[in-house]
Amino acid sequence: MRPLKRFVRNLRTSFWFAPTLIVVFSIVLAVVMVEADSAGSDPWLGRWPRVFGADADGARAMLSTIAGSMMAIVGITFSMTLVTLALASSQYSSRILRNFIRDRVTQVVLGIFAGVFTYCLIVLRTIRGGDEAGFVASAAVTLGVALAIGGIAVLIYFIHHVASSIQASSIIASVADETIAVADRLYPLHQGRDASPAVSEEVQPLPPQLCWQVVCANSYGYIEGVDLERLLHLAREHDTIVKMEQRIGKFVIQGTPLASLALLTPPDDTLIAAVRNAYSLGRHRTLEQDLAFGIRQIVDVALRALSPSMNDSTTAVMCVDYLTAILARLASRDVPSLRHYEHGKLRLIEAEQSFAHLVAEAFDQIRGSAGGNIAVMLRLLGSLQAIASQTPRLSQRQALLDQVQWIAELADRTIESPHDRARFESRLTRVRGSLHADLAVRTASL
Repeated sequence: MRPLKRFVRNLRTSFWFAPTLIVVFSIVLAVVMVEADSAGSDPWLGRWPRVFGADADGARAMLSTIAGSMMAIVGITFSMTLVTLALASSQYSSRILRNFIRDRVTQVVLGIFAGVFTYCLIVLRTIRGGDEAGFVASAAVTLGVALAIGGIAVLIYFIHHVASSIQASSIIASVADETIAVADRLYPLHQGRDASPAVSEEVQPLPPQLCWQVVCANSYGYIEGVDLERLLHLAREHDTIVKMEQRIGKFVIQGTPLASLALLTPPDDTLIAAVRNAYSLGRHRTLEQDLAFGIRQIVDVALRALSPSMNDSTTAVMCVDYLTAILARLASRDVPSLRHYEHGKLRLIEAEQSFAHLVAEAFDQIRGSAGGNIAVMLRLLGSLQAIASQTPRLSQRQALLDQVQWIAELADRTIESPHDRARFESRLTRVRGSLHADLAVRTASL
């Protein structure tokens, strides 16, 4: 990922960027209003003396009160935000904290309160009285009062927003919506890639005169994103093939392979630096290109809910439901080719992240923590059946059948109640029958 693009992304998602813009706008607005008042608007304002009529002392008192109140509200808002972050971290998962920090409503609310405070300070500074050169920016003071009244409405809305956003359903649904949006972007309905279906996805041996030259990482961190267009450009410019050795979301350490180049001789420093610059390494995984990270966040919430300290099966079942929605969306999409061609020549080989890998990412740890929990195991079976109904490929259905088998083995070890075992066996029989019947029909149609 290019440094400028990464900087802009981090800037837009930072906690301070939106409030800073609003404060700057407030300063500009205050200056404009004061200038408008000083430009000879007294005759027009004099028509409404009860609205705009205030002497210098009254205007100062009014603006001072508003400014002090806004700072107090800013402190309350910060406290509510910190309490929300602490509750979300302890009850759900620390990995969802970045979603709260990126919440645009919280950023805008803080910006509005800080902006009203700044506006009042700027206008207050221009008010003079007690001599012939006295000046009161009547329209600016009145606008300050209107902004303060609007701030009260914003505070009420913010309290409602915090109360809604801290609920498990809101948190899980927000992560799921963002993950599905990423899935739609990474796996569109119409791919349009120049990949020949007759060419095997297996990496073919290189010609004898070429060999894979490895480019290693010069730092450590999570792969937040990869600039595929940049890698394609490098492959075209050097008439070579670039093979990604690590998929997005993996943690790499210094000296481990990032990519390999099909070259006659080892690459020079310029080419190595260019390949490294196409990778964005950071402290955290991000959802921009890392679909598995969205699944990971929901899984973390489910694991916390299934822990002995929480024992919240309802939240765990809710997580399984939203994971089902994500995987069902993926199951109906065409898996893009890992190999990129230009004019019939292979240029780039992406690191594989298969549907089976994403299914395992979604269900393996939840299954491992759901031993003896009949509600979660039954919902897992229903989820696999629902995903299979949207899955047209045999390889994907086989991954779902493997999950069903592993759930059945877990039930044999952990379900002791005869009643619960009978319920599970009845559901298992229906799910297996449905999956095998569909698998047989699709196999016969090939």
